[in-house]
Amino acid sequence: MCDHRAVPADPAGAEGPRSAEADEVRRFWGRLGLPGLVDVHTHFMPERVLRKVWGYFDALGTLTGGLEWPITYRQEEAERAGILREFGVRAFTAMLYPHKPGMARWLNGWAAGFARRTPDCLHTATLFPEPGVEAYVREAVEAGARVFKAHVQVGAYDPADELLRPAWGLLAEAGIPVVIHCGSGPAPGEHTGPGPIAGVLARHPRLRLVVAHMGMPEYEEFLGLAERYGQVRLDTTMAFTDFAEKLAPFPPGALPRLADAGDRILLGSDFPNIPYPYVHQLHALERLGLGEEWLRAVCHDNAAELFGL
Repeated sequence: MCDHRAVPADPAGAEGPRSAEADEVRRFWGRLGLPGLVDVHTHFMPERVLRKVWGYFDALGTLTGGLEWPITYRQEEAERAGILREFGVRAFTAMLYPHKPGMARWLNGWAAGFARRTPDCLHTATLFPEPGVEAYVREAVEAGARVFKAHVQVGAYDPADELLRPAWGLLAEAGIPVVIHCGSGPAPGEHTGPGPIAGVLARHPRLRLVVAHMGMPEYEEFLGLAERYGQVRLDTTMAFTDFAEKLAPFPPGALPRLADAGDRILLGSDFPNIPYPYVHQLHALERLGLGEEWLRAVCHDNAAELFGL
């Protein structure tokens, strides 16, 4: 656990007045004595791809569970990154993902460029079960990728697909975390749920998997995987918020397990694609009542240790 003895000076300095929400976010981590936040689940991708994602949400697509899902932070790329900096997010990610073969290598090229021009973004890459996946995953690793994104729901693939086996092995050997959406929320898919990814972990027990959305709605099953495998973690993305609690409430009886797993839980937000203010995710974590030490670990220290920040 990191030792946070004082709230640091405001890094926004003389850049201009921050929004009221930014002030509220900064007060949150300031009260905890943290130097800021680390958010392992934020989305940056090529603008035309992101616009299509937003269009899907606007159209109440089936993978969103048909829910009303207004995008809160629909700004241009540079402004969105600036908002995270105003919030005091020290490091964030560019969670991007293909929905068909032939996209992943191109997305990885874009993400490498984004990481070069955005030094506070952890260089992110992705993958898809297709011929050549091991080669382009290796290319991304050699180019400095620090985290991968896999989206079983959108990609509609089995994470235990034999085509992915060498890529998972490569990432396990390299110790590079993979944030994976494999839970069945907000809408189930053929290969979502704990079963398929458990098959991957049985083959690659050292794989540093970060299960997105706490594995919503199969929270307890994915907590079980974290309890069984020492390198499995879960991110908080959208979990515990009012929006998620209406859709898939976290079982109160599992709170002691959540407390015990405090060194394996990482802050994630889904920024900018969230239907509420960013600060609500932080308040949702605080109202769990698991204490300041747990919050410090989740909102900063666990990810700082994982990524060597």
